[in-house]
This record gives sequence, structure tokens and C-alpha cells, in this order.
Amino acid sequence: MSKVTRRLLDAAHAIHLEAPEEITFQHSVLTQCALPHRAPPDDARTWQRRQGRAVLHVQAGAAYHPRTGEFVEIGLPYGPRARMILMHLNSEAVKGRSPVVEVETSLTAFVRRVQDRPPTGPELTVFKEQLSRLAAATIRLAVDYDEGRAVQVDTKIVGGMELWFEKDERQRVLWPATIRLSLDYYESLSRHAVPLDERAIAALAHSAMALDVYCWLAQRLHRVPAAGQQISWQALHDQFGQGFARVRRFREFFLKQLRQVCAAYPDARLDEAPAGLTLWPSPPPVPKRMVLIG
Repeated sequence: MSKVTRRLLDAAHAIHLEAPEEITFQHSVLTQCALPHRAPPDDARTWQRRQGRAVLHVQAGAAYHPRTGEFVEIGLPYGPRARMILMHLNSEAVKGRSPVVEVETSLTAFVRRVQDRPPTGPELTVFKEQLSRLAAATIRLAVDYDEGRAVQVDTKIVGGMELWFEKDERQRVLWPATIRLSLDYYESLSRHAVPLDERAIAALAHSAMALDVYCWLAQRLHRVPAAGQQISWQALHDQFGQGFARVRRFREFFLKQLRQVCAAYPDARLDEAPAGLTLWPSPPPVPKRMVLIG
């Protein structure tokens, strides 16, 4: 049995038996429009996704290097670690009711929890790099409404940060010790935070798509009408099919990820059909009373 399978089985058993002790959060727009699954090309400086009325635009940033006196370009955030870091920052801000997050100790503790073991040096280096990419990036979140009206937030997720560079210039890894979320993002997050079970995030941490599908279902299923809602394979491909030119190949991979997601979200009710998926009303992964108490 693989480590991924064992982790999923253990998480599914724990989630079935008891409510979550640790809750994390994702912004509702980011549960519909995802960051890149894999590393973008080196020269890619922007990323845009649209799903329904929600639109996400990410612009890669730069950070000032104190020794050279120049700004260093930093790439776009991507992959499962960027998602996990963002959820962690969201969680610390929501729970602490403050946009200021002490990252240096809390991030290491978070990685230890989701991995169920202390992180290695190389693992922390990867997390640090993705944290720096998120800290430098500019984010635009937009939602279309009827009659040609739209609401848009143009902001950096991180409004302020303390940085230092590794002594080994070949690494060029930034490590924010203290992060201040921008007020625009923090206020938007406070209104549109989707609660998630951290055990499920840990079980799905190997796959960016699995994390995206879990977050999407977490914000979607409890709002589905009683008659159910059908989602075509083409619509699912448009939302989650980064890197898949053909819908058929995407469908095969997506269904494998979906089985893992359903193991980590056992209350999710949905049916597979030749035309797509049918979603049915389901309890959210974190009961509302727990969010209110927290």
C-alpha cells in the first residue's frame, strides 16, 4: 500500500469518527479559480483563470535585494505547496482576527502537522520559495454580476513582509519571517472564507488538482439545490483541466483524483455520468456551528 493510499485511509477513518480539531480556510474565489498546477515557464509573469462569474488574475512580483540594491524578479506561485501555504496564512489571519501572521514558527508547525512528521531541510526550502512567490505576487479577484456590474479587488495577498536572502546565492530563496496580509485581501477573506478540514488537506497534499477539487466541493455542495446540479465534462475541463488538451484524458485523471477527494470528504454526494457529474446537496466538511464557535 502506497503512502498516499495509507494517508487517505487514515484521514477518511478519522474524519468519519470525529469533527476536525484544526480548521483551515480558503478564499471563495480561489475555490473556483485555481493557481497553476505545475511550474509555469520561466518567462511567464501572469496567470488568469475564469470559472462562471469568478475571475482570478495573478501577476508575478519582485523583491528588493539589500546587498545588490536591485529588485529580483520572483516567479508565479504554483503547485500544492502554494495552495497549502495560502490556506495556512488565511487560517492564521481568520483565527487570530488580524492580518499580521508570524510565519517563521507557525509555517514549520503547519508543515509538521500536515505531513505528520518534521519537515526536512529541502522540503522547507520548497515551502519557503512558494511562500516568497505568494508574498511578491499581485492578485486580482473579480466577480461578475447581472446587468454588466462587477466587483473587483486588486491587491497583494501580502501587503508587507520582512525578507532575507540565503547566503548561498545559487539558491536565491526568500524567507518571510513576518507577513502582513493586505487590508483589501484580509477584509475580503473575512467575508468570503470557506472553512476546510485540515486532515483532508493533509491527505490530499500530494496533488494540486485534488486540493482544488476538494476546496471547490467544500464551497459548492452545501449550496446545491435539492434537485441536484449537473456539471458537464467540458465545464470541468475548463475549470480543472490545466495541461490536458483532450477532455477524455482529463476525465480519466480527474476521476482518479475525485476518488481520493471523496475519501477525504466522505459526506460529499455526487454521481458520475457519461455527460459529466451530478452534484447533490451535502453537508459542508466543517459544520457551521464549529466555524461560529471558532
